[in-house]
Amino acid sequence: MTFVVTDNCIKCKYTDCVEVCPVDCFHEGPNMLVIDPDECIDCTLCEPECPAEAIKSEDDLTDSEQQFLALNSELAKEWPVINEMKDPPPDAEEWKGVADKLQHLER
Repeated sequence: MTFVVTDNCIKCKYTDCVEVCPVDCFHEGPNMLVIDPDECIDCTLCEPECPAEAIKSEDDLTDSEQQFLALNSELAKEWPVINEMKDPPPDAEEWKGVADKLQHLER
């Protein structure tokens, strides 16, 4: 099992989660983070750290969120590892809680 970053992260990109990850499984894109499912050890440390509540266990994904498991896997192969906390985007709070943000994903 793995944890998955969902669309709640898009345009928020808080990095609190990367600080607690013991295996550096997070990857950073222009406006979102993803988790490499091949590296995630299911330690559960990242999920409660996310201010946007964007991280879920793959077992807890809704039907509409299932696509993010494949998206995390795909983008983790393309984006670099991030293992240090960074400042969120200046407008992160405005995007926090906005639904259906997949169309705003920057690759």
